[in-house]
Amino acid sequence: MSAELLNGTRLAKHIRSQIRRKLKKLTFTPGLAVVQVGDDPASSLYIKHKQRDCEKVHFYSEVHRLSADVSQSALIKHIEDLNTRSDIHGMLVQMPLPEDIDKETVIDNISPDKDADGLNPVNLGNLLINREGVTPCTPTGIIRLIELSGEEIEGKHAVCVGRSPLVGKPVGLMLLNRNATVTYCHSRTPDLAEQTQKADLLIVAIGRPGFITADMVKPGATVIDVGINHINGRAVGDVKFEDVKEVAGFITPVPGGVGPMTRAMLLENTLKLAIGG
Repeated sequence: MSAELLNGTRLAKHIRSQIRRKLKKLTFTPGLAVVQVGDDPASSLYIKHKQRDCEKVHFYSEVHRLSADVSQSALIKHIEDLNTRSDIHGMLVQMPLPEDIDKETVIDNISPDKDADGLNPVNLGNLLINREGVTPCTPTGIIRLIELSGEEIEGKHAVCVGRSPLVGKPVGLMLLNRNATVTYCHSRTPDLAEQTQKADLLIVAIGRPGFITADMVKPGATVIDVGINHINGRAVGDVKFEDVKEVAGFITPVPGGVGPMTRAMLLENTLKLAIGG
C-alpha cells in the first residue's frame, strides 16, 4: 500500500487563511523586507514567490536589490537601517551571497527581533535551550508536516540525514524539544542505511537526487524530503519517491511538500515578530 502524501501546498494555503483571519484583529499591517545581492535567477524566482505570498495575506513587502559588487560594510549598513524601521517587522537576506561577503556576519547583524528566517544566533540559541520563539522556516515547516500526519513525535526515533545549520541541525533540535530520540547522519556516517532503517521519522536534506532508496527506509516510516534538485528541467528530491512511497507510511512530494511550508512559515514568523511573540 502506497504512503499517504503530506501535502505542503494544501497545508500552506490553510496557514495563509489563518494568518488573514488574525490580521483582521490588528490595527497595522505587518511588513517584510527581503534584501537581494546580485541577480541570481533562482534567488529572484524565490523572492517573487515570497512577494506573492505577502500579497495573498495582505502583508506589506519590500525587495531591496543591491548590486553584486556591494561591499560587506555597505550591506550591513543597509541591514542596520532596516533594523530601525518601525514599518518593517521582519527581514531576511536572500542567499546565496557573493563569495567575498561573510554570510554569518551578515546574519549576525539582523536584529533578533526582525529575524524572519530565525537564523540569528540569538534565535538559534533559544532553540538550543528549548525556548523556541522565532524558529528557522524549513525546520518549522517540517514539524508542521509531521503533525499533519497525526503521528506523535514524542517517543519516536528521528533520523536527520544532513547537519546544515539551515535545516538538519535545527530540525533535530526541534524534534528533541518534542521528546523524540534524534540521530544525526552525514557524509562521514558509516553504514548510513543501518541508521535510516531505524527511523520512525526520516528527514533528508543533503542535495543528492534520489539518494535515499526503498531498502534504506523502515516500513511505515514518515519520510520528509527536503531536497530540491533540478534534473532535465524538473524538480526531484533526495528520496527516490516512486520506490520509497511503497514502503513509507507518510511521505512528502517534491515539489509540493516542504517548499510551500517554508514560505508559509516565513509569513508566520513575520506575523509573530509584528505582534511581539
